[in-house]
Amino acid sequence: MYYSFKGIISSVRKDFVVIEVGGIGFQVFVPHIEDYHQSEEVFIYVHQVVREDEQYLVGFKTEYEKEAFLSLISVKGIGPRTALGAMSATSAEELFNAIAANNITFLKKLPGIGAKAAAQIILDLKGQLTGSPSGNPNQYDEVRDALKGLGYKIKEIENVLASINEKDATNEDILRLALKKLKK
Repeated sequence: MYYSFKGIISSVRKDFVVIEVGGIGFQVFVPHIEDYHQSEEVFIYVHQVVREDEQYLVGFKTEYEKEAFLSLISVKGIGPRTALGAMSATSAEELFNAIAANNITFLKKLPGIGAKAAAQIILDLKGQLTGSPSGNPNQYDEVRDALKGLGYKIKEIENVLASINEKDATNEDILRLALKKLKK
């Protein structure tokens, strides 16, 4: 099992890099491909995915990012490709904040994550991140309903709620932040 590599990037492609380590080129799929540059020396944390029909490496700049990926693939129904796509669209910190805040709207904006998968992510990972589930799991739904009652369009509401990840906030705090963003 591989844990990390230190080497030179010999090629940067659409969704993977080739890292030369001791004369061997390893193809490593990475989130945030824009962070990698040809001929750059890198230290990268890796996870080897082994399936019946394929094997590949997934790489990360930090252990925290790798931890986020491993957390996602531990969720029922989330595979490595989906987790990698989701990680490419956000940071590990934003992901963990959204989970802690029960922000299904934010999670649904990630590629390959629908409403059911977002709810499953929160269900499976919330207790791991905070020690025990706390807060109101319907908090963002309640704020969404309040904003709809005030006459805002659902698309506007979804965009604003997807940008708010306050893990210890009350409904009133989230509503206040959303109204501030909607008035801009």
